Amino acid sequence: MMLEIDAAREREATRRRAVAESGRTDTVRWTDGDQLDPAWDRRAVLAAEHVPRGAVVLDLGCGAMALERALPQGCRYIPCDLTPRDERTLVCDFNAGEFPAGVSADVVAVLGVLEYLNDAPGFLKRLHALNRPVVLSYCTVAERGPADRRALGWVNDYATDQLIALLNAAGFARITGREISPGQLLLRLAPQPAVVAPERDVWVVSYSSLPNFGDRLGAQVLAQVLPDHARVTHIDLGALEAAPAGKPDLLILGLCNSLFQPVLTDELLSLVGRADRAVGVFGTQYRQSLDADRLGALIDRLDSWWARAEEDVLLYGRGRANARHLGDWLIEAFPLARWTRDETLQVGQEALADAPLDRLIARYQASRRVASPRLHPLLCAMTSAEEVAYVEQIGSDGGDAPSGKFRGLFLDIFGRDLPQRQFVPVERDAVRMYKAKVRRNVEALRAELAGMLG
Repeated sequence: MMLEIDAAREREATRRRAVAESGRTDTVRWTDGDQLDPAWDRRAVLAAEHVPRGAVVLDLGCGAMALERALPQGCRYIPCDLTPRDERTLVCDFNAGEFPAGVSADVVAVLGVLEYLNDAPGFLKRLHALNRPVVLSYCTVAERGPADRRALGWVNDYATDQLIALLNAAGFARITGREISPGQLLLRLAPQPAVVAPERDVWVVSYSSLPNFGDRLGAQVLAQVLPDHARVTHIDLGALEAAPAGKPDLLILGLCNSLFQPVLTDELLSLVGRADRAVGVFGTQYRQSLDADRLGALIDRLDSWWARAEEDVLLYGRGRANARHLGDWLIEAFPLARWTRDETLQVGQEALADAPLDRLIARYQASRRVASPRLHPLLCAMTSAEEVAYVEQIGSDGGDAPSGKFRGLFLDIFGRDLPQRQFVPVERDAVRMYKAKVRRNVEALRAELAGMLG
């Protein structure tokens, strides 16, 4: 009995070799349902992992349609094969140059097909022209794969590198996948070329490690401004000695926070000088004690300085082509809103705590009247409150000099300074126009950073 089985297998292998060498499609084999190996079902299950729910799936060379049974919820299945597998089947002989036309699908499956095609390059080009993601399998020429490929009816012999080159030549530039059995690859082919820029090192020097509202939020805004291939390393202004060795592709100084005299150190100037490119995104405070010459030396080392307030540019950027007014980009994190609680909120120590930023924003935007001793909670409140009040921030060195931050912000938004310790109406149109202006400036900054990082 075993001898008879072995003899039958050898006769079938001989027949398959002859058909493969003739260049014809093996119609006898593919119209015989018993020739559809149940072992192929596992490959279909693995292929279905690449298919999203609800997709329309075109299965080229569908065979026993095992893929349909493995598809996730909500998918619609379109079978295509040499012979009808059911009434839905699109009948095509790929070796005769036939290909399904006018079919709309979200994903195309090509499982156990390419090995049998005489013109694999031509088929792959037509496959690419569908402009859809493809899940494709192929048994490569490998030491661990089948030795007698013609006995299996396979008509081509591609090693892995040759297969990838073939797919690239057809237009598939983004190819991912894995080996699912010895020598057999399961690949996902993206229809569009993968345009992925190499990662670029960006060092961000700021106080983002502090728990206060503005510094933490600045890091979140920066993430929306940087290009997607920026690899960020945060460096604390108070711990410059911990900076990495070497130099970054880009150094960003500040997160729309303030620089003041104690941070204008030789170490900071040296660190900025190490970078290939450097951009400043900061304002100033406690200007009475600020060494303008030293700040000027820092600004001169920057490719550009995007100042938080117009006063900063007028005081320290005059005559410098690299200085321009950005505005306070944190307003990008505050949508225009309307207060919902007829109450007065006094901003307190929660602004210095590690509370969730979204909860703080919601809290500052909820009250009709908001008073704040800190800049950015007040800026947040101005996008929703009816009235606001503030108290100037006084230096921590025991002096009585004001920070000057509030005045710069009010001039930029309202065109005038506002008195301390009394509620004033918020001019909503002025806030809205300021927000729009900052948005335009942030877009320009985003374009500049993208250009610098390539």
